[in-house]
Amino acid sequence: MRSEIFSFVIYMIHACANRWRKTPAQVYLVLKQSGCLNHYLVPNYDILHTQSTDFVVKDIEEYLAQKEVIV
Repeated sequence: MRSEIFSFVIYMIHACANRWRKTPAQVYLVLKQSGCLNHYLVPNYDILHTQSTDFVVKDIEEYLAQKEVIV
């Protein structure tokens, strides 16, 4: 994984943790187990990193809702 993608993923984990009042470790597990990391964030980095943090967090929430994952 390229370092800029890795940095983006870490940043988004922390952004979600702040929004959801969870620890980054808890958010990482949810995103990893749901497939959000490997099937959404990483493959779509080129598009997502140009969007606002709020937009991407909301997009992650929609992804998780479609997978019926509760955070």
